[in-house]
Amino acid sequence: MNTDFIYTYANFFKEHFTTFGMDAIIAAVVGIVLNVLIIGVIVFLIDIVVRTIVIQIFKIFNEPTQRGFYDFLMESNFPRFVAHFVPFIIVWQLLPIIFNAFPDTFVWIEKVLSAYFVILSILVFRSFLRTTRNYFGTKERYYDKPLQSYVQILMIFAWGIGIFFIVNVLTSFNFKSVATLGATSAMILLIFKDTILGFVASIQVSVNDIVRIGDWITFSKFGADGYVTEINLATVIVQNFDNTFTTIPTYSLIADSFQNWRGMQESKGRRIKRSIYLKQTKVRFLSPEMLEDLYKIELIAPYVAFREKENLKHNTSAKIDKTLSVNGLNQTNLGVFRNYAESYLLENKKINSELFLMVRHQPPTDKGIPMEIFCFTYDKQWENYERIQADIFDHLIASVPYFGLEIFESPTGSDLDRIKS
Repeated sequence: MNTDFIYTYANFFKEHFTTFGMDAIIAAVVGIVLNVLIIGVIVFLIDIVVRTIVIQIFKIFNEPTQRGFYDFLMESNFPRFVAHFVPFIIVWQLLPIIFNAFPDTFVWIEKVLSAYFVILSILVFRSFLRTTRNYFGTKERYYDKPLQSYVQILMIFAWGIGIFFIVNVLTSFNFKSVATLGATSAMILLIFKDTILGFVASIQVSVNDIVRIGDWITFSKFGADGYVTEINLATVIVQNFDNTFTTIPTYSLIADSFQNWRGMQESKGRRIKRSIYLKQTKVRFLSPEMLEDLYKIELIAPYVAFREKENLKHNTSAKIDKTLSVNGLNQTNLGVFRNYAESYLLENKKINSELFLMVRHQPPTDKGIPMEIFCFTYDKQWENYERIQADIFDHLIASVPYFGLEIFESPTGSDLDRIKS
């Protein structure tokens, strides 16, 4: 750089105003102001030109058919921040010459420029991190990873280092003084308690693969029931099924208990576990008339016939007195209905018979005998799952009267009126 020419230009206004009789100091100040304004305009124009050139260079590397890494760089203003370095270098070279008459003032200007350089470097680093996060967020392999948490962690370190350097430049604070920061560190830990807890929790969530973006979680404490849309350093955002959003502190995923449905989504089926309550007073042994009716139900006719044959064989060989049904082996309407429900599930094409399937009686209650249906559907989508479950229980509830059974139901107003009358 031709410094003689620049010095000549920098002193042009000062010498010109001095020639017209202006005080030398005032002329020097006015000259500096005019020089700064002119340099400011020139640097502004250079910044626009350089930024345009850098953006065009990045566009050359773009893939026209799909969004690539360079597209995300431009979206995060990476070219814009990088372009700012060129005018910064020009200003860094010119200001010492312009302020040569005021060295004490330039010392502070130099400190401000150094702080600006640190901030600009951090902004470039942040832009690159955001680009990396957005780019890998489009990849299936990294879609469910908490990339936002990693970015925030790195940015905390970046801003921490940057602030330390800025303070060092402005106040000459050096590394030897770090030992005296015990009280300050305690204050920082207190102020940033949630951030630090979130930082530790984010690492544990990621390493232990506790939650991923896209997981369906239920967190009763916070009223969350939906899909995880974002995981960052401080919070986990859940979009509930009513399209509301719930914000959960990240460290709560470690400190509290919640339900993650990912295992169900990755398995071969979704569980149905529901009971039908049957009146105990309607349970009885099968009479010949009831047997004749049950033989007409195709799904269990072979089972009823086989069991009746086995029971008859046993009772005959044991010379059981069959004048009373309680003697010997006899089928009950509840047992046959339980077998019917199990056979119905096995015949249902929407039920995964390879997974655990069971129909069982639970201990009697004041509401009757619970007959629990336990099976898994192939389809795990919520709306389809509910339809399948509803169809199963629609059929079973409608089938109950065919077995001489009755579903328990608490008395309503009309029932009580009937009892009174």
